[in-house]
Amino acid sequence: MASNEVTFPKIISLPIGWQPEGIASGSGTSFYVGSLAGGGIYAGDFSTGEGSILVPSQAGLMTMGLCVDQRTNYLFVAGGVGGQGRVYDAATGALLRTYQFQDVRYDAPPSSLINDVIVTREAAYFTDSFAAFLYGVPLGPGGALLDPPAAKRIPLSGDFVLAPQVPGQLILNSNGIEVTPDGRWLVIVQTVTGGLFRVDPHTGATKLIDLGGDTLPMGDGLLFAGSHLYAVQRSSNIAVISTNKDLTSGVIERTIDDPDFRVPSTIASFGDSLYAVNARFGVSNPDQADFDVVKVPKN
Repeated sequence: MASNEVTFPKIISLPIGWQPEGIASGSGTSFYVGSLAGGGIYAGDFSTGEGSILVPSQAGLMTMGLCVDQRTNYLFVAGGVGGQGRVYDAATGALLRTYQFQDVRYDAPPSSLINDVIVTREAAYFTDSFAAFLYGVPLGPGGALLDPPAAKRIPLSGDFVLAPQVPGQLILNSNGIEVTPDGRWLVIVQTVTGGLFRVDPHTGATKLIDLGGDTLPMGDGLLFAGSHLYAVQRSSNIAVISTNKDLTSGVIERTIDDPDFRVPSTIASFGDSLYAVNARFGVSNPDQADFDVVKVPKN
């Protein structure tokens, strides 16, 4: 266990009306939580539970998944219905780059939902919940940012099949994304089917990870930690999965439940703990609602 982690607060409050979806660990005990309501970013400290707004919200923006590149302290953000990814300086909140992946329609549903992001040694990869693509942003030596035209669209092929949108419903396809510890594969979850897929980051070829007939209902955030893959399910728990070496099969060993979960969406890791952000999807009057982050043990 990390030094004094047992004293870290179990519940970390976020600003009223924040409407979070994504959370990411930063350097030291820092963490970041984005807002669906204006794209703001809240910076906090796991050890104290204190924090402040790093990036103010502004009309027309969303922040969904986040990931910090520890090499540069750059904070990568999935921009939701704006069809874009953004990169901030995690220390100052300065906007460093904007990558426009899709020409977006703002009808119902929008034509793009950039939902989550993961950073590898070579690139940042973003999911789109309304399209059968990943978007890759190549990185230079040491994680250096390249110009926006370097971003590329990677079609998903193989076992992944896009579920079409249905009038009056929100159909989410690829959602959470992770990279294996060796950097060889990406893993994505398809929310609408509960399917878990291995993805070749270079070609977009996908392979269904056989969970022995099990699925991940309403699967959202993914996280590799230790020897397990953790998958947040909006049915208010976190599935703990062990996989074989080549990620063709796996087993859901157990689930992590907690009475303080209120529709968790994504997770971050620090020491022996997971930190789940309560998105509270469906809550009445979200602009006046309270939101928080919940600490739970990994084991």
